[in-house]
Amino acid sequence: MRTIHKALRLIFQEPQRGYEWIKAPNAAFEGASALAVMLGGELTDIMRVRRYLDAERGGR
Repeated sequence: MRTIHKALRLIFQEPQRGYEWIKAPNAAFEGASALAVMLGGELTDIMRVRRYLDAERGGR
């Protein structure tokens, strides 16, 4: 099972960019950051971010 961290490492060559992405507002999440979505309190919130990242990386 892939983790969010691993997906970020595959998408962003520099780790700092992944850390910044987690905290930045994102149109895919109605302007909320991925971190805010994950802290929503439901397992499905974390799964939402993971599915988004999996789609962005295109199965790499």
